[in-house]
Amino acid sequence: MTVETRRVGPEAAADVLAVVKAAFADRPVLDPPADALAETEESIAAMLAPGGGLLVTDDGRPVGALVLDPADDQPHTVYLRRFGIDPAAQGRGLARDLVRYGLREAARGGARRVVILARQELPRTTGFWRDMGFTETTRHAPYVEMARSVPVLLEVPSADAMRDLGRRVAGRLARGDLLVLSGELGAGKTTFTQGLGEGLGVRGQITSPTFVIARVHPSLGDGPELVHVDAYRLGGRAELDDLDLDTDLDEAVTVVEWGTGLAEGLAEARLEVRITRATGQAGPTDADPEADPRVVEIDAVGGRWLDSRDWNWFQSTASFP
Repeated sequence: MTVETRRVGPEAAADVLAVVKAAFADRPVLDPPADALAETEESIAAMLAPGGGLLVTDDGRPVGALVLDPADDQPHTVYLRRFGIDPAAQGRGLARDLVRYGLREAARGGARRVVILARQELPRTTGFWRDMGFTETTRHAPYVEMARSVPVLLEVPSADAMRDLGRRVAGRLARGDLLVLSGELGAGKTTFTQGLGEGLGVRGQITSPTFVIARVHPSLGDGPELVHVDAYRLGGRAELDDLDLDTDLDEAVTVVEWGTGLAEGLAEARLEVRITRATGQAGPTDADPEADPRVVEIDAVGGRWLDSRDWNWFQSTASFP
């Protein structure tokens, strides 16, 4: 099986319509019926014209789709519409992959915020969007409106640039913020955290806390302290809870390396920082990052960052590779 996701326009209206019809017909009967069931090839083509969309194919057969609809009255905002996965292709993670792809495409188009409309009668659907980082913003029957910031994707050419990125992010942080870092050994997670510590103005040398699990770096001024956690050797969320970090979270900035799947529940909002090698080469060290630059994706999840002036500023100063 060859799964491909590509950007499409009105020329793909027939394929997008086929996915929409299959996906929405498989959902529970609603009153009033879903607008998607009344779509035609012509209406889908008109919807695709302003911002295009995404089409997922499996061995050439359309199995997933969404429309990127720029909001006329909201600058830097895109609606995800007619999102669906053919029932025959569900259960393979395609929906989550399609959302992530859609967020990146929205960001590449200049959007900073993505909005979806979900039906109030479908709690599993709203739960899915919540799991994807969307926050409820309003309700207007029969819809729940949910939104989230788009990720920032940066190519970081050197260790110094990685520290500088950490310093820039630190300037947008406040007490209680959580950062969850991921990336292979030597990707640059601790280097990023060193810059973060410099930006926060905390005491002590920041090194990988692998053997002590967690270190607390007090502020040299009146800012928050930095709690630096390495979850690499932790066996699960229960062991993370045993560190009793909750006593520090409200007043500190907490960084958890290797925290994906473990640390997200420590706060309602978080920054997920994912670091990969731009060349795809694996290795235990980052001795020559100039020859092996990193790609850093910073994903702001939760209401703390939604429409935040700080995060809007950071997005506007970032660029996509």
